[in-house]
Amino acid sequence: MRFLKNKFIFAGHRADYVLLGVILFLVLAGFLFLASASSDIAKIKYNDSFFFLSSQFLKGLLPGLIGFCLGYFMYYRKWKKFAPLLLLLNIILMILVFTPFGFAAKGSYRWINLGPFSFQPSELLKITFILYLASLFSSISVKRLKQSWTSYGLFLFVSCVVSVLIFIQPATTMAVIIIGAGAVIFFFSGASFKHIALTAGLALSVVLLLAIFTPYRLHRVAPFLNAITDQVAPSLSLQGASADSFHVDQSRIAIGTGGISGVGFGKSTSKYSVLPEPMGDSIFSVIAEEFGFIGSLVVIGLYLIFFWRSSDIMLHMHDDFAKLVVLGFSSIIMIQTFIHIAANSGILPFTGVPLPFISYGGTALAVSLTMMGIIANISRHTTHSKSV
Repeated sequence: MRFLKNKFIFAGHRADYVLLGVILFLVLAGFLFLASASSDIAKIKYNDSFFFLSSQFLKGLLPGLIGFCLGYFMYYRKWKKFAPLLLLLNIILMILVFTPFGFAAKGSYRWINLGPFSFQPSELLKITFILYLASLFSSISVKRLKQSWTSYGLFLFVSCVVSVLIFIQPATTMAVIIIGAGAVIFFFSGASFKHIALTAGLALSVVLLLAIFTPYRLHRVAPFLNAITDQVAPSLSLQGASADSFHVDQSRIAIGTGGISGVGFGKSTSKYSVLPEPMGDSIFSVIAEEFGFIGSLVVIGLYLIFFWRSSDIMLHMHDDFAKLVVLGFSSIIMIQTFIHIAANSGILPFTGVPLPFISYGGTALAVSLTMMGIIANISRHTTHSKSV
């Protein structure tokens, strides 16, 4: 009887095709942008203009399509049952990064190598951490404790474990994105003002301690701080941030060079030498230079449409778990998008955050598509589910 009920729900309600169309367009456009940003670099480094495209297809798109199908066809409430186990397994993988199974690249321990395949366990936290928090704060037992210190303690403990494992990789901005999305879930699940204020104070304290005991993190944000202090007190400007300041300046120059309509596909000159990782951390600057203000506006508009459709799905759900999952996943995408574009524009410190669905990165693309599959499955049950 339950099977027939679920079958009826699936047959009677379709996924949000606008949302799926936006995701498809971003992924396809991402390969187009990646082709322009990476082909020359791939030719020079690997004597293969399609090296990064092939890698993105094999390590990102293919596993991402599998993850999308899993999320799309698996009834979303089943994730609630396995959420704690999935997070535990993810934490174990995070620890394995620091064992012989893991390897370092560019000074960071973020990858696990399994034969011909490698992936970043921290990217998987975008799924497992959000699913766990959504499961935790949608459960009946925790609902009764939303205003107590018990639920806050659970949230704080799990967040601290996850944050520490990410910080020591190190991957500070990844921690900001994941914990930030978790804080959004906690806030909308009914957190009290005192819990929110305490969390903000703790976060600020952690940032200050990191700046004091890890100077290289301070140097990453120094250009941003200098831009402010130079207007008020030039003598207070921080030293040792010339390289990062150069990257910020070049990103802004590339964006400005694009003008209204851009210099044309494949004709960016900044991508050859002055932009850091043009296929990843600086890809929005390449897009802006080649497609101009109009092209940039189209890309930003697509992300805004994604947020609008995700919000619509969330507002029409009667299931607290589904609401929090959609809220968490969409928050991760939008926070990451904002940081990437703002950093390339000089509004925020340049911290090397990829642009979702577009930047080079196999694990990131696979995880993003898996999250979208789960959201699409939830959208198939909009207005049909009851609170659990």
